[in-house]
Amino acid sequence: MQEKTVRTRFAPSPTGYMHVGNLRTALYEYLIAKSQGGTFVLRIEDTDQERLVEGAVDIIYNTLRQVGLQHDEGPDIGGEYGPYVQSERKQIYLPYAQQLIEAGKAYYCFCTRERLESLHEGKDGSEFGGYDRHCRSLPKEEVDRLLAAGTPYVIRQKMPVEGSTTFEDAVYGSITIENRELEDQILIKSDGYPTYNFANVIDDHLMHITHVVRGCEYLTSTPKYKLLYEAFGWEIPVYVHLPLIMGKNEDGSVSKLSKRHGSTGFADLIREGFLPRTIVNYIALLGWCPKENRELFTLPELVESFSIDGISKSPAVFDYDKLEWFNGEYIRAMSQDDFIAAAMPYFRQVFPQGEQNWPVLASILQPRVTKLTQIPEMLAFFRELPDYPAEFFVNKKSKTNLENSVRMLEAAVTTLQSQQSWTVESLHDALIALAQELGVKNGTLLWPVRIAAAGTLVTPGGAMEILAVLGKEESLRRLSVGLSKIKA
Repeated sequence: MQEKTVRTRFAPSPTGYMHVGNLRTALYEYLIAKSQGGTFVLRIEDTDQERLVEGAVDIIYNTLRQVGLQHDEGPDIGGEYGPYVQSERKQIYLPYAQQLIEAGKAYYCFCTRERLESLHEGKDGSEFGGYDRHCRSLPKEEVDRLLAAGTPYVIRQKMPVEGSTTFEDAVYGSITIENRELEDQILIKSDGYPTYNFANVIDDHLMHITHVVRGCEYLTSTPKYKLLYEAFGWEIPVYVHLPLIMGKNEDGSVSKLSKRHGSTGFADLIREGFLPRTIVNYIALLGWCPKENRELFTLPELVESFSIDGISKSPAVFDYDKLEWFNGEYIRAMSQDDFIAAAMPYFRQVFPQGEQNWPVLASILQPRVTKLTQIPEMLAFFRELPDYPAEFFVNKKSKTNLENSVRMLEAAVTTLQSQQSWTVESLHDALIALAQELGVKNGTLLWPVRIAAAGTLVTPGGAMEILAVLGKEESLRRLSVGLSKIKA
């Protein structure tokens, strides 16, 4: 017998930003499909018209493109099981619901909103607070009369009221729910749109989806899906429920990841200076353990290594410090050209116009930054010389004091004024030769030069790199300001 092609689908609702939990689901669906030579489908679930957010579909496309999760079928590229937007499939669902009515597995419900709301009044949570199945046994003549009169209705599924429903999950194993806990769920709403649950099952069946990947918070609703598949006599897909993503609280405890823990959206993390590939690598490890002892993976390497049996049941903790460590590793692994391209928006905050010595800036920053957003602050002294105290010139380790700093700076100014070539290498050779000529250690000369050039104690890069970026004229101006400061 021929084995079925693995088909997974990412089916987001366009209701806002892309949460890291949604992105992890998309990533695992992609990895499950691609690791088994399967197909990854994108479907937009927009049946909840009230919650739609303008521009949210673009966010979905942009995010998937940035992280490299290329779908094989979807609204933008088509495929043989389209359309891939639920609102464009609206006419598909009602006939399936009516098929269940004819089979005695669903029914029309004419209850008003007021009646439904009154059912919940006075409930203290100690008894089942769902729908009381008022319309479940209406005589056929009454149903026909109400339909002919144009009475608004929903279509509900007839749930079994006794026994239990068991399903197998690829991660959590066998799960059983008592049927008395299941409400007669709505399949078609009064506006004619299917509910999320119903559309999901119909679309997954029609699109031949073999694996359904979701957060474990949906475990208890899965029996509803299984009962729908059984009502139609359809094959049930493999369910893969993912562990919760938790955030660290200030007191050391953990709770479900939310905005109080920090950024939880992909776009927010990008704005904070994290690279898309870092985010993908990091969230891949939130609930999945590779067989080999390593942490850094490219997307193709994740495809190569991924397997469902590596997914954990235990909640995963989103650790921002660990994410930053990952980011630093990725930044250091970039080529210099790639780093310059990624850093350019941040360079431009310091150098809005003109060309700069980008390779020198890259050479001093790439080994040091862990987030691209750190760049403007680290380079702020290039834009404007800070107001600093003369005491900065005193450094025990470099054996500098206010007296010898004057001599060092005066000698440096003389040497640099006659300097024709202004590269890191030529400045290095000139200043090291000067230190030998003055009979001092390199640091005794370079400390006051760096302080005068930068006006700050901590700088990325040393005196030569800073002078090379500043250029000859600005370097000499700053060294003169430093001299005046000490003499004053």
